[in-house]
Amino acid sequence: MKRSFAAVIGLLTGALLATAPSADAQEVTRYVRYEVGGAASWGELEGETIHQLTSAPYLEGSRRTGQTAAMASVALLAPAEPTLVVMTALNFLSHLGGQQPSDYPGLFLVPPQSVAAPGSPMFIYNDSNALNYEAEAVIMIGRRAKNVPLEDAHEYIFGVTAGNDGSERGWQLREDEGQWSRGKGADTFNPIGPVLVRGVDPNNVTIIGRMNGEERQRENTSDMIFNFDYMVSYVSHFFTLEPGDLIWSGTPGSTQAMSPGDVYEVEIEGVTVLRTPIAAAPAP
Repeated sequence: MKRSFAAVIGLLTGALLATAPSADAQEVTRYVRYEVGGAASWGELEGETIHQLTSAPYLEGSRRTGQTAAMASVALLAPAEPTLVVMTALNFLSHLGGQQPSDYPGLFLVPPQSVAAPGSPMFIYNDSNALNYEAEAVIMIGRRAKNVPLEDAHEYIFGVTAGNDGSERGWQLREDEGQWSRGKGADTFNPIGPVLVRGVDPNNVTIIGRMNGEERQRENTSDMIFNFDYMVSYVSHFFTLEPGDLIWSGTPGSTQAMSPGDVYEVEIEGVTVLRTPIAAAPAP
């Protein structure tokens, strides 16, 4: 079954994964999503100036409105409005703890509502005792994708940003629960941003994670077992991807639990820096 599927979609060898193009040669463009006076907008970022757009930048006809705002004067939102958020489990050898990698990507979905704004707190819930950080790169889909051949997959990637996949290990791994939906997808668990960048190869960026300023994770996405081109192609054979949907890289290295008052920082080198404060969830 595994081999027949791989033959159908052309996911044949590690060499092909390593050499497949992952981004069109293009100018680097930076985007943010933000709120002013209760109204949310997309904008193109030049320096510290935001040029408001008529719509999301991946939509046909998106253009500048002529209105501008200073970065310091707006509330930044997650630079995505996904209908589908696809996570990748165990996608770096450094995170496997000596296990052999799987023949297939470890896919799971989280609710779009778990995608949180940059700078907003990630909550530790009342029965949570092992909320771990996971520094990741996140790609956004730029066009509708269904049954995409591997060699064309890079054309469907619009841009890349930073993400922190908050993972409550107690919920995720305990025997009487046995699933990851709550442990990986609770509200606030998946902040991204603040900047979405187009024109950078997401298959060759360095992920850096820092706990309270101390580096805890560092690895390049070129080390992914299944790179982003592969993931777009693979996922699109089972789930229709729409513009704005997200695919996460998986995390490198080891992770540890966080406590209220901690700040976890995820940097995608040359792209953006995401800072997430950790806080106790407010009483219901």
